[in-house]
Amino acid sequence: VQLQASGGGLVPAGGSLTLSCAATTRTGSYYATGWFRQAPGKERALIASIKLRGSTTYYADSVKGRFTISRDEAKNTLHLEMNSLKPEDTGVYYCAGPRSVRRIATTESEFELWGQGTLVTVSS
Repeated sequence: VQLQASGGGLVPAGGSLTLSCAATTRTGSYYATGWFRQAPGKERALIASIKLRGSTTYYADSVKGRFTISRDEAKNTLHLEMNSLKPEDTGVYYCAGPRSVRRIATTESEFELWGQGTLVTVSS
């Protein structure tokens, strides 16, 4: 199983960016349902997650109201739309897959697989 995140880049403060994550498997199926961020000098932290084939979402307070997580079930792709970006949003963003899809995962321990990360830099 591989999770491939893309869409990172350099954006000015106040700008927008959308990240995507595709899950590929040799056999069976797997799904990415969460986004983590690791800011410079800080630990990786969950910032958004979504229930598979559902509308339930979770957001960290730091991104609530600015970021929107969504899934394209037909393409098995996870997205993170980021608006009103701030310099403190700078970091490496990782998509992640949960241990179980029966309910929304809202803690790091509920995830078991992370992609390679994509760098987002917000300039002031």
